[in-house]
Amino acid sequence: MKQPIPGPIGPRGEPPLPAAKPRGMARLRTYFLTGLVVAGPVAITIWLTMWLINLIDGWVKPLIPPAWNPNSYLPVAVPGVGVLAAVLGLTILGALTANLVGRSVVQSGEQVLDRMPIVRSLYKGVKQIFETVFKQDGTSFRRVGLIEWPGPGLWSLCFITEPARGALAAGLPGPDHVCLFVPCTPNPTTGYLVMMEASKVTEIGVTTDEAFKLIMSMGIIQPPELASPATLEPPTETSPPGRRSPVPAE
Repeated sequence: MKQPIPGPIGPRGEPPLPAAKPRGMARLRTYFLTGLVVAGPVAITIWLTMWLINLIDGWVKPLIPPAWNPNSYLPVAVPGVGVLAAVLGLTILGALTANLVGRSVVQSGEQVLDRMPIVRSLYKGVKQIFETVFKQDGTSFRRVGLIEWPGPGLWSLCFITEPARGALAAGLPGPDHVCLFVPCTPNPTTGYLVMMEASKVTEIGVTTDEAFKLIMSMGIIQPPELASPATLEPPTETSPPGRRSPVPAE
C-alpha cells in the first residue's frame, strides 16, 4: 500500500492551521466595498449626465416653439430635447456661417459689438479663447509636459498652450518662452499661468484625458508606460509659427 504524502509541518512539528476565511461582518464589508466600487462610478456618471442634460434643457426648451416641442403633446417630459435642439441649432449655425452670406452677417454683428466699450473687450477676449482652444489645426491644451515647479526637485504637470509672442515675448528675459497652464488638484479648472523657457519643459506622451484623470484622482489613476519624454525645442526656419518640434532628451 502507498503511504499518504505528509503535509507541510509547522515550526513545532504540528500541521499548520488552514488560512482564515473572512466571516460574518468582515465578509459583508468586503461584499459592500466591492459593490460600491462597481456601482459608484456608474451612479456618478449617470447623475452628472442627467444634471448636464437638465441644465441644457432648462436653457433651450423655452426657446423651442410649442409645435416642435414634444413635451407639449406627450404625457411625460422627454429629457434631452433641449440637447438635441442645441446640437442641431449649432450645426445649422456653423453651416450658415461657412458661406459668404453667413460671414457677412457675423461681421455685421461684430461691428455692432465693436461700438460697445465694455461688451467689445469681453466679446473679443471670449472669442479669441474659443478660437484658440477649438481650432482643429492648433496644439493648445493638446500637449502635456512636466516642469520643475514651484521649486527645485518639485515637478508639476502642465498643459502647453502657446509660444510667447509680441509684447509678452519682448518683456521676458531671453528668447523662446512658452506659456504654460499648471492646473490645481483635484480641480483642474483653476491653476497658474507660467511663462518658461522651452528648453526647460519636458513634453510627455500623455493625452489630455489621461492628464485630467491623473490630476482629478490626485495621482491614483496614472497613465500607462510611455515612450521616452522629449524637451521642447525652439521652432526652426521650416517649422510653422507657433509650433515646436519635440526632440528626444539627452
